[in-house]
Amino acid sequence: MDLEPSPVNVKEVALEVKALEHQIRAMELAQMLAGPNDFVDAFVCINAGAGGTEAQDWAQMLMRMYLRYSEAQGFKVSLVDELAGEEAGIKSVTLLVQGAYAFGLLGAENGVHRLVRISPFDSNKRRHTSFASVFVYPDIEKDIEIEVLDKDLRIETFRAGGAGGQHVNKTDSAVRLTHIPSGIVVSSQNERSQHQNRGMAMKVLKARLFDREVEKRNQDKKKVEDSKMDIAWGSQIRSYVMAPYRLCKDHRTDFEVGDVAAVLDGKLQPFIESYLLNKRT
Repeated sequence: MDLEPSPVNVKEVALEVKALEHQIRAMELAQMLAGPNDFVDAFVCINAGAGGTEAQDWAQMLMRMYLRYSEAQGFKVSLVDELAGEEAGIKSVTLLVQGAYAFGLLGAENGVHRLVRISPFDSNKRRHTSFASVFVYPDIEKDIEIEVLDKDLRIETFRAGGAGGQHVNKTDSAVRLTHIPSGIVVSSQNERSQHQNRGMAMKVLKARLFDREVEKRNQDKKKVEDSKMDIAWGSQIRSYVMAPYRLCKDHRTDFEVGDVAAVLDGKLQPFIESYLLNKRT
């Protein structure tokens, strides 16, 4: 009797094993994402560090990375607010990422990100180091009521416009909210009306106020506001080195890969899972 497995059966078993491994990995990831807000949508805020055009270009590269990652995860992304750089890139941007476990996953990206490369803006082709900060807040408006009093708000309207003066609105539809007690300033300019922009800005404000309350209640947790003070050397959570060698390394977990281009193209899941596993253990 011929007991040798047929090529077809071996292939079927390999597919079944792969599917089982995927299910086990999904279950493990679900256990890691057991926080009270891990399931909710997320606001992703990116700010360029010192360094002018270099840092602003790096901030835009990070925005593209999160857009590609969100696309791969099946998330919906909306642009809430964007401040373009003078020559290239962006000074800051706020994205609303909607999808299951958006905050639980993207929360792993909180911190300072460092880029080392041969600058495309340097005619002498010197190596430059750039920094940008990423801060992720949960969209908790659906679940938790954060009271914001009218007397505590300063509301300003202005005309929204894209980079280079393109698509400038003829009316003051963009909205900037300043929460006077906390000093938090948020703005929204990509909705169609002033009313919609005010609603979106209020969502961002409430998310940031909630994040601040969580930080106050949990003194053992590293405070987000503290890390915001220094978007520079020594405070980075991850380095992306493109010259003189190629390496992307997370300094919290020591997880690293050599394909920096793939990471910048949105392949962040191994870094995120490594961080979540490290945090859990």
